[in-house]
Amino acid sequence: MKLLLDSHAFIWWDENPSRLGPAANRACFDPANELVLSVASVWEIQIKVMLGKLGLRKPLRQMLADQVVQNGLEVLPVNLEHALRLDSLPSLHKDPFDRLLVSQALVDGCSLVTHDQAIAQYPVPVIW
Repeated sequence: MKLLLDSHAFIWWDENPSRLGPAANRACFDPANELVLSVASVWEIQIKVMLGKLGLRKPLRQMLADQVVQNGLEVLPVNLEHALRLDSLPSLHKDPFDRLLVSQALVDGCSLVTHDQAIAQYPVPVIW
């Protein structure tokens, strides 16, 4: 199964996996599953760090490098189909980063690892 990590899920997975929900924790630790992080989440995290709204225990660049080596994390670019698929989504969530994650999950056949209840309203598999 391909798991697309929401921004908070990625941070918690790296810093304190016990903060993930039980199903998300099991799924992320299952070596049969593929862990994916969107460039959109990297962008969102970097913005929050630069604005002083988010503190990380180590630089984002290092977190990414560590997760690539330790867990085979794949970074998913944003492509044209991801952007165009947004037009088929109802306006259930106002956060453009989260809406893009939903679009990416639908286009790429991923389950979304998130605690965000608004995302769970979309027709995309959510694991928490």
